[in-house]
Amino acid sequence: MNDMKDVELNELDPEKQPMTGDGQTVSGEKNGSIKVKVPEEEVAFTGLSKEELMKVAGTPGWVRTRWVLLILFWLGWVGMLAGAIAIIVKAPRCKPIPDMNWWNEGPLYQIADAEAFADGLAGVEKKLDNINQLKVKGLVLGPFHTVQADQRNTLNLKEIDPTRGSEEDLLAVLDKAHKKGVSVVLDLTPNYLGASPWFSSSDLNDVMDSVQAAAEHWFGLGVDGIKIPDLGTVAKSVDLSRLMAVVKGNDTEDDAKKKMLMGVTEGVSAVELSPLLNTSGADLVLSDLLGAKLGGAERIHALDTLHSQQRGVAWGLGATQREQLSKRATSRALIRLYQLLLFTVPGTPVFSYGDEIGLKMEGEKFPKMIWDLEKDAKADGAAVNETTEAEREEYVAVRKWFKSLSDLRGKERSLLHGEYYPLQSSASSLAFLRLWDQSERFVTAVNWGEASETLQLKLVPTDGVELPTSATVKLSTDPEMEAESTVDLDKITLGPGQGVLLQFPYRG
Repeated sequence: MNDMKDVELNELDPEKQPMTGDGQTVSGEKNGSIKVKVPEEEVAFTGLSKEELMKVAGTPGWVRTRWVLLILFWLGWVGMLAGAIAIIVKAPRCKPIPDMNWWNEGPLYQIADAEAFADGLAGVEKKLDNINQLKVKGLVLGPFHTVQADQRNTLNLKEIDPTRGSEEDLLAVLDKAHKKGVSVVLDLTPNYLGASPWFSSSDLNDVMDSVQAAAEHWFGLGVDGIKIPDLGTVAKSVDLSRLMAVVKGNDTEDDAKKKMLMGVTEGVSAVELSPLLNTSGADLVLSDLLGAKLGGAERIHALDTLHSQQRGVAWGLGATQREQLSKRATSRALIRLYQLLLFTVPGTPVFSYGDEIGLKMEGEKFPKMIWDLEKDAKADGAAVNETTEAEREEYVAVRKWFKSLSDLRGKERSLLHGEYYPLQSSASSLAFLRLWDQSERFVTAVNWGEASETLQLKLVPTDGVELPTSATVKLSTDPEMEAESTVDLDKITLGPGQGVLLQFPYRG
């Protein structure tokens, strides 16, 4: 009975039968075996032969394909070339940069009294790192030659007053200054201790001979320029042409170190100064026009008259008299305002030492320069005089403002050598526009009056020059105008003694 059940189960579940049984299949193969035919010899693909390739390449289909690809390549190349030419032609052309000399590239820094500045010429050499931080391009040193007041026979323009330094000290200053890219000008005002700079009109020719000989001497030692007073008087003499021959005869092939003659004028109007710039031969003329007690209309008139000759004009407030800016700026706000004005007018700004911090004059004496301003007395934990500390902090703030303006003028072409357009003037305010080609544009607006004033800026219609409706505040002394804020240009309200520098982009 059990045997019958086993047979039935085997018949019902044939799939459970082992695949590896010894029984033969119908075809005679063992169960589970696979027959694979292996080719006796593997055939390797060798590609087409040269003759076969040449035969295929010469067929009409491939010839047409090659010509189509070649034509498409050259059409694409010609199209890209035409596009590049169109971009170049349509793009606005850059205006050529005008010829610039080293005295046009940054402010000049006068040190009339080396003893008050840094204990003599040796001290000047030690302070050159501090001076270089102001981005000045030239030092105007002296006068420090030997002479007694109003005594013509004591004049020696080739000898340095031993109380102010020595020739070796000056050579050290020259060497270090030149390594820093700073040029050096000597003030050769003959009678700088007396009443008249040239002693008297009868002495002029003889004194000019001495100046000429001294210029030859100092140029030979590496000095980059000389400064003489009362250019209007000297220009009437033939001796000035001989002095100019000495200056130009000492020029080198390096234009960056071209020798320079700097003249000074006082009490000369803008209309009188303009022809003097062309006829005197002086490379740079320092004027007191902005420092005189003039209103905004007179100052704008001076800028209108002389802006086209800006590479020969230098501006200062007190610099013509070798005095500090603070003598004319009666407040810290005005010091900042006049720094802003000098750095943005068309021409070279000239400052006296200490102007960068608003150093106050001590009567008629040259003030002692103040150093180590960055040292915070509060950090030492010692007792601090609050008034003294506040004054130190103000010096630091004014110096920071000065450095910002100097750095901006050196980088922005519109301020460095750009065109000038008057926008507004009144008895106590003025505004003007500076621009160059496709560079950023700048508007200077200042109010030195004792009351707030609203300036309405208007530009005389000029081809290609327009004022936008608004501009961005770049620098400002007015707390109501924060940097990077936007100001409407139709009306700008400035507080008393405040100034602002606005910026807007070129739009082609």
